[in-house]
Amino acid sequence: MMKTLRKRWGTLLLLVVLILFGVQVARTAAAGPPLAPRESDITLAERDEPPMPRADARIDRPDGEWVGGLGLVEPHAPESRLVAGLGGRVAFVHVSEGERVTVGTLLVSLESASEEAAVLAAEAQVDVARATLLRSRRGVGTDELAAITGDADAARARAELSSEALARLESAASGGGATRDEVERARRTAEADRFSVTAASARVSGGRSGRREDILVASAQVRAAEAQLAEAQARLALLRVTAPIDGEILEIHYRVGEYVSPTPGSEPLVVMGDTSTLRVRVDVDERDVGRVVSGAAALVTADAFPARRYPGHVVEIARRMGRKNVRTDEPTERIDTKILEVVVELDESDGLVPGLRVMGYLTPTDSE
Repeated sequence: MMKTLRKRWGTLLLLVVLILFGVQVARTAAAGPPLAPRESDITLAERDEPPMPRADARIDRPDGEWVGGLGLVEPHAPESRLVAGLGGRVAFVHVSEGERVTVGTLLVSLESASEEAAVLAAEAQVDVARATLLRSRRGVGTDELAAITGDADAARARAELSSEALARLESAASGGGATRDEVERARRTAEADRFSVTAASARVSGGRSGRREDILVASAQVRAAEAQLAEAQARLALLRVTAPIDGEILEIHYRVGEYVSPTPGSEPLVVMGDTSTLRVRVDVDERDVGRVVSGAAALVTADAFPARRYPGHVVEIARRMGRKNVRTDEPTERIDTKILEVVVELDESDGLVPGLRVMGYLTPTDSE
């Protein structure tokens, strides 16, 4: 039985293969002979096309001996990439791109209704604490001070009377006119009245100048309230982005209503820099490091201004090798070479903008 089934399945499979082979042969026969290329197609395929021109800042090389390298235009100082200290939604953008600002100018404000309320509450607490301290230092009010002074005067009067009464009893006791017990009670009364005078005088003094303990407590409350105010103001300041330098607004990455998160790697709110003088950061190949010195003359060219040469001089040479900052987009370019950053300060920079790719040419030491 099993052998019969296997034989039938084999026969069926062979039949399917033969059918598919026959279908393919029939389609090939129906397609006819292959098409021959047309004369126009042959002519079009054999034509010679001139290579497309490609702009390359390195082709138009100035005459003379130079150390060359690709570079980027940058502000006089490194760009400031400004972020807020806290996350939040942008409430106001107070500047626009291209605007020049001074140190401390408010650039961007985030929503801060709760922080502003906290500052107002802290300011009120400071006012209360300072008023309490002032009252402690001044002592009690005029009416209360008058009452305390009257109590002290009454205590002194009672002390005088009790002292006189004690003196009379002591005189009478010497002649047998008063008992020893009466004299002792009079002495205790006179002593108690003297203590009353001392206490009343202390209350008058405290009422006029305030108690030392109350002043110390009030002073501590003032310091605590002022610290809370400083904390609230600092938190509010974290929602304000101000200019750290005099410079130009180069980029604004957020608009009103967008949420800003101060997480690492996020875009800055504002990018600004001092563009009063522009510089070029040139990548010098490691083979030419020994030929570059500070103060050497330099030229800069840009594809955007092919007929212009921007003179300058080397003002800074890095102290450590690094990777390329600028690339030519050429497929054959090596990107694993080491370079040394050399900063060139331009004597003139009309038309150049930060971030523009240029070619820098530095006068080598062996040509000076």
